[in-house]
Amino acid sequence: MAVTVPTRYAADRLWTPQGWVSDAVLAIDDGGMLADIGTGEGERLGRWVLPGMPNLHSHAFQRAMAGLAERKGKSDDSFWTWRETMYAFAATVGPDELQAIAAQLYMEMVKSGYTQVCEFHYLHHQPDGTPYAQPEAMSLALIEAAREAGIALTLLPVLYMSGGFDGRPLAPRQRRFGHDVPGYLRLLESLRKHESERVRVGIALHSLRAVPEEALQAVLADNAAKACPIHIHIAEQIGEVQDCLATRGARPVEWLFDHAAVDARWTLIHATHLSDKETVQIARSGAVAGLCPTTEANLGDGLFPLASFIDAGGTLGIGSDSHISVSPVEELRWLEYGQRLATRHRNIAARRQDDSVGETLWKAALRGGAVASGLPIGELRAKARADLLVLDDRAPLLAARDERSVIDSFLFAGNTPLVRDVVVGGEWIVRGFTHRDEDRIAARYRSVMQRLAQQH
Repeated sequence: MAVTVPTRYAADRLWTPQGWVSDAVLAIDDGGMLADIGTGEGERLGRWVLPGMPNLHSHAFQRAMAGLAERKGKSDDSFWTWRETMYAFAATVGPDELQAIAAQLYMEMVKSGYTQVCEFHYLHHQPDGTPYAQPEAMSLALIEAAREAGIALTLLPVLYMSGGFDGRPLAPRQRRFGHDVPGYLRLLESLRKHESERVRVGIALHSLRAVPEEALQAVLADNAAKACPIHIHIAEQIGEVQDCLATRGARPVEWLFDHAAVDARWTLIHATHLSDKETVQIARSGAVAGLCPTTEANLGDGLFPLASFIDAGGTLGIGSDSHISVSPVEELRWLEYGQRLATRHRNIAARRQDDSVGETLWKAALRGGAVASGLPIGELRAKARADLLVLDDRAPLLAARDERSVIDSFLFAGNTPLVRDVVVGGEWIVRGFTHRDEDRIAARYRSVMQRLAQQH
């Protein structure tokens, strides 16, 4: 029997949670996993090599409507008025359109440094709520789009049952999102047949307002829920907190902790409006706070209590959510900048003297994104998936930078793209800033967008 010899790549500087390692050689096996990190000879990668970043929250179809909700409406604009624009756009997207949009988005993600995406997916049915002939058609479109783009996928089909905390039925524009619990569990079972080294299936509960308590408990009692990621939107808007208090007698995060065993399986998306007690509860539970700073800013959500959460030992990750920006650099930059604007101080994420803000945020987002994805990623070590980024060591923005300053410069020194090459699961996806299938994916996306524009 032939023995496969791992492919070997040499990095001048390799970033690990413990710091930079010099002259490291990565041995990648034929399954795309890191077999070993040592010394010796190998194909040179570059001067600065980082782990790929997980994107823990995505609504892929919304990439195609970015920029279409930026005109003043008749009333005070808010998340709730933006949502109406989103509903109207969602009604135009079928499986073919979704695949084209998601492939373009996922290509953009990989080029920016994301190597894994958690897709919070609720466009299940046809616009009138009728199931497709193949009930999982929209989910399969996302799986195929991820394959085309070369990104790894944690697919999170969403349970969405009611139109508010009062349990009212879904409005006509929401019907394509809906499942009952048996139908949702059948969808999960069907999609798990498509799991692979690059595809993981988890659970998404849209929100407490969209999932009644009995349904939440029924899904959590399913055996699959005990071993897979669980994601939920929570406490994103003040109105949501007020409605939860009025109908359930508790704040959203408070209610969730009283009714579910929240632990490291859970990712709480946004969690923007927290009491001090809730902040500590999330941190101590091991649950991930899924932060999406560019979308939260675009929608006027508010600011997460970052300093208190870090001080309590909390785990956080980042997502691009509505994709008005597709860049881990911008998410982390604005996570920090929002705190600076609110406190009128600098270097908020770095809690100890001489700590690097950039390294603190990059390390935290890698760890939280890996937990949220439910996979051995986010770190370049033996038995982890070989997802890595090579920065452009010829870029003027990185000139004369050393190990103390390179990640801070990557995140805070400008807007020139610095991710030159990307490997996902041991496979080259981006080389020299160019995606392996960029022209075809972009051409199809343009064609689909022109067709959708004619429907409005």
